[in-house]
Amino acid sequence: MGNRTINVTKAVLPPYEEYIEAIKPLWDSHWLTNMGTYHKELEKELQAFLDVPELSLMVNGHLSLEMAIQSFGFPEGSEVITTPFTFISTTHAIVRNRLVPVFCDVKESDGTIDESKIEELITEKTVAIVPAHVYGHICNIEAIEEIAYKYGLKVIYDACHAFGIKYKGKGIGSYGDASVFSFHATKVYNTIEGGAVCCHDHKIYEKLYNLKNFGIRGEELVTDVGANAKMNEFCAIMGLCNLKHIDETLSNRAKIYAHYTERLKAIDGLKMFESNNNDATKNHAYLPVLIADGKRDAVYDALNHEDIHARKYFYPLTSDQACFKNKYRKCQLETARRLADSVLSLPLSAELPFEDVDRITKIIEGAV
Repeated sequence: MGNRTINVTKAVLPPYEEYIEAIKPLWDSHWLTNMGTYHKELEKELQAFLDVPELSLMVNGHLSLEMAIQSFGFPEGSEVITTPFTFISTTHAIVRNRLVPVFCDVKESDGTIDESKIEELITEKTVAIVPAHVYGHICNIEAIEEIAYKYGLKVIYDACHAFGIKYKGKGIGSYGDASVFSFHATKVYNTIEGGAVCCHDHKIYEKLYNLKNFGIRGEELVTDVGANAKMNEFCAIMGLCNLKHIDETLSNRAKIYAHYTERLKAIDGLKMFESNNNDATKNHAYLPVLIADGKRDAVYDALNHEDIHARKYFYPLTSDQACFKNKYRKCQLETARRLADSVLSLPLSAELPFEDVDRITKIIEGAV
């Protein structure tokens, strides 16, 4: 294949002609945003595909999470138990709501929040738990929600890695008080930029509508203080087109993941996260590996030297980033730090050739 650049992912696009044909009506209507026809259609299509009670479509995943948290009206300064082993957006969304993140350690097996350590972090100021489904591995939903019920807490899942997953026959977004998805270009499914909040309570859906549309409820009526987080029609049409091909996308990712797995299992000093939850389907969103003996950076550099761009998802922990370090309650995060120091997310996309997988794994084998 030659030494061409391989990025950690490659955005999924529908056939060019399909998308161009789909956007043609916009030149007749000139309706490009403000909850147009395609925005409404995609909201309904995603609600059905994700198997969720309510779905509010947003401009991106971050504002989806920020507004999901805001919609519950937590008092300023309240504490939210969350994971440090996630993209920085998760923590930003909490802090930008003027809430205090309390970082809980994660499990060695799959990188999700360690439910056995949540309860000890709860105080009289705790109002919510914001766990993240990681790499397509889902949290221990029953344990988290049992704790939340016991202490009267809300559960808002960061489900940005879990698009399309079903757990015990139900859409993953139907769990908790709310679940948030990202449809960023790097995700399994994309709308170029986009996101959604899923919830059970229609009052929360109405609150989210106000938050994403300036609180406007009529031509001369503004009932709430809101922002602007509406998805435009071009992105909505991209989402509708990509949704038509999602089964093929997921199938291709599964095949490439399986080929990777076969090659990687023969490499000493490297292991993959466990995926032992047989009640959950898989979306093969990422391919993280754990590299022992401090050799992660050497493997990263060896790949980078060949113009292959893996990523250290997630390093450093969000709690250790410059903007948050030493600002919040000191918690024991040994497992999370150990994972952050050894994890490397390898290139994976629906179009990655097997030859590239072979090339990547050969370089890894030579570097560990």
